[in-house]
Amino acid sequence: MKPIVTIFTLLLLFAGVANAELPAATATAVNQALSSGKPTLIDFGLRTCPVCKKMAPYLESLSNEYRGRANILFIDVRADQATAQKFRVQMLPTQLFINPQGKEVQRHTGFMDKEGIIKGLKSAGLK
Repeated sequence: MKPIVTIFTLLLLFAGVANAELPAATATAVNQALSSGKPTLIDFGLRTCPVCKKMAPYLESLSNEYRGRANILFIDVRADQATAQKFRVQMLPTQLFINPQGKEVQRHTGFMDKEGIIKGLKSAGLK
């Protein structure tokens, strides 16, 4: 019986990580992040996009890890098409890395793993 309990526990833990996601940011939150003087990552995607879902746990984890040092935001383009248009997003997912002065320093389209996200944040000024 013990192995079943262990497997069940692991499945619950994995399910929790697989469903992790940042709340969708508003246009106001984006403006606040860009004027905060901190590096910012804005990830544009859809809640239903398989690639976006795969990235969600990384974004949530890094958002917690770098709280106070960097802004990590998710924009659901279905809910906020205006912000996606403002940043000229054409494909999903798209990640924008913005330096503390509010200038875009890197743009990436497609899946990005945790190490890639960290590298992008460092290129945007994360210390």
